[in-house]
Amino acid sequence: MHIMEGFLPWQWCLVWYIISIPVVAYGVIQIKKITDENPESKPLLAVSGAFMFVLSSLKLPSVTGSCSHPTGSGLGAVLFGPAVASVMAAIVLVFQALLLAHGGLTTLGANIFSMGIVGPVVAWLIYKGVKNTGGSPLLGIFLAAALADLLTYVTTALQLSLAFPVPTFTVAFTNFMWIFAVTQIPLAIAEGLLTVVIFDYIMKLRPDILETLKVIGPRVKEKVKGVV
Repeated sequence: MHIMEGFLPWQWCLVWYIISIPVVAYGVIQIKKITDENPESKPLLAVSGAFMFVLSSLKLPSVTGSCSHPTGSGLGAVLFGPAVASVMAAIVLVFQALLLAHGGLTTLGANIFSMGIVGPVVAWLIYKGVKNTGGSPLLGIFLAAALADLLTYVTTALQLSLAFPVPTFTVAFTNFMWIFAVTQIPLAIAEGLLTVVIFDYIMKLRPDILETLKVIGPRVKEKVKGVV
């Protein structure tokens, strides 16, 4: 999914940088605010970043000749909000570009936008929607993680189609979507299930932090304590 170094025209590289930088800057401010108000959330912040790094580093060959991977952005977005997740993604993508030749620096803005902005925003909105309608937190986190993964790839297909509308934008977008869909749909489901396992463990181990962050409500916390 990471668009490789030098693949996009410089004009599009600039556009995605201009869009992504303000979001990441706001995310840095949010991280300082959250950690100042809730110092006990720092280990959870680190876990979320590590989760994103490990999952998004798993490049899996696709039967269509490209490669796919999970994104891991849903967990951090649900726990800390999409702006904070964009900072995690930026850090992860820089390390992957420099150490793993995965992605690139010229395309960093584009990759941050897809994996670090669109994916987390989708995850946050989905989880909030499920929560506000009284749905299970585990259902919310599954849908958030899976749909964040899928929408990241839809965004990448959109970015590639805008840069290379051959023969037309619609045809290019359809082709890119078919290429990604073959492997990304099952990967998104798998990522959703894995994120549920991690989230459930956190919810049982430290429901107090999740309540402080307003990820779960008091009644959910009481149920978890009763199970433990």
